[in-house]
Amino acid sequence: MKKMKVFAVAMVALMAASSAKAQEFKASADVVSSYVWRGTQFSGASIQPTLDFTAGGFSIGSWGSAGFDGFLEMDLYAKYAFDFGLTLGLTDYYYPGTSYFDFSKASGGHGLEVNLGYSIKSLSISANYMLNEAGGAATLGGDKYFELGYAFEKFSIFAGGGDGWHTPDAKFAITNVGISTSKEIKITDTFSIPLKATAILNPKTEQFFLVAGITL
Repeated sequence: MKKMKVFAVAMVALMAASSAKAQEFKASADVVSSYVWRGTQFSGASIQPTLDFTAGGFSIGSWGSAGFDGFLEMDLYAKYAFDFGLTLGLTDYYYPGTSYFDFSKASGGHGLEVNLGYSIKSLSISANYMLNEAGGAATLGGDKYFELGYAFEKFSIFAGGGDGWHTPDAKFAITNVGISTSKEIKITDTFSIPLKATAILNPKTEQFFLVAGITL
């Protein structure tokens, strides 16, 4: 928790530094055929809303997933994007069913994760580190996840792996390999809907997923 407090203070300082720059508030929602995260399926068809406030390089917001099968996830995040390609962030993964204000390891309702990302042209690299327990007693913090991606003109490819709550035995493995593409579905001359499709293979669990989604 001390690490989290230090990180939070740093994010507040970055927010203050960005407060005088251009600000933007956005709301959107994705409708997806399946909720698959880092190679693991959490639910079937879902609605995933986002609220985001941006000031300069600083962003703070909330993302959620409400599955038609009853699965719920509500996250908060804060991040700062530097102008040389580095992004630093903190994500709080919250699973309703426990008290929102209970951050104890015993509850498993919250997962606090530090996020690092770096992009240069079409190449992206990310590293993530879990500060506390998330999703039950199987993990007690220290979970890691790394991902490498490359964007071509028509599609993107990615490969990632992690340990802890990312794998059934908590041991590090490649869990998320795939390809994604997107297109605009024209409805009228002035309105179109973004469509995205992603094929995902989890070599660890030997599961394959094909996910489609639209943004509203």
